[in-house]
Amino acid sequence: MAIKVEMMRCFRAVADHGSLAEAAAHLGRTASAVSMMLKQFEDHIGAPLFEAARKSNLTPLGRMIYAEVRNELDHFDRTISTIEDLSRGQQGHVRLAVTPSVAQMVLPRLLTRFLDEHPDVRIDIRDMDSEGVQSDLMAERADIGLASIGPMPGFERYELFSDHFGVVCRADCPLVEGWDNRTWEDLAGERFIANGLCAQIRDPGFLPLLDRSVLTVRNTASLLGLVKAGVGVTVLPRLTVMPEFSDLAFLPLADVEARRTVWIVIQPKRLLTPAARALANMIRTTRVEGVAP
Repeated sequence: MAIKVEMMRCFRAVADHGSLAEAAAHLGRTASAVSMMLKQFEDHIGAPLFEAARKSNLTPLGRMIYAEVRNELDHFDRTISTIEDLSRGQQGHVRLAVTPSVAQMVLPRLLTRFLDEHPDVRIDIRDMDSEGVQSDLMAERADIGLASIGPMPGFERYELFSDHFGVVCRADCPLVEGWDNRTWEDLAGERFIANGLCAQIRDPGFLPLLDRSVLTVRNTASLLGLVKAGVGVTVLPRLTVMPEFSDLAFLPLADVEARRTVWIVIQPKRLLTPAARALANMIRTTRVEGVAP
């Protein structure tokens, strides 16, 4: 007969409590059942584990086996706990690929909540432009992507929010004064800095401005740094200009409906850990304040 986990549990309980009755009460079993399991364990070993019938003292062999049994049961219980935590999404590793503005505006509050509920889950965040997010998803370097990307066969894709494009310039730029009814044509005399999101703007009036641009910057932080330094102006979604950017101005354009749409794109279910699925579900159900759903 092979040694079973329940044999070891009964032996440990009897050794810990010093009697069959107390061990049975601890295990929630009858004393006779514990006694039978202990006898099977001793029969398999071929030697007694206790010095007397009262089970208060272990034999020298019993003490050595007790140390091994305790270590093995502790390891077994930790393994079972880890498996259950992984299955419930309480542990694991999640890889996020996100655009910088989404990382800054959406993730802080959301991740605080998620990590409060899943403190043992490890999260790896990579911020990049939308093309980079798509590449990471395709190469299976990311479990979840948050970006402005089109449909991807085999992936789940849900709209999170959309926000209007507008002109971003220094707060002391002459464009700011009397901006209310200005259009693309009012940017004709400005040095325009293109960026990766410009491809989403289909307005005919914008295309000449884009064609004249001699500077393209894809990293949002670098782009805003150049605008702050007075190198030129650009167009970005409203969400990218956070309230603390007091030295920058976001100027909405008259009669322009161009919007940036941000999607959550998720790997196929067969590739997702429960932890990644839990985070994806939380992101999908979290409303982003200040923008259209």
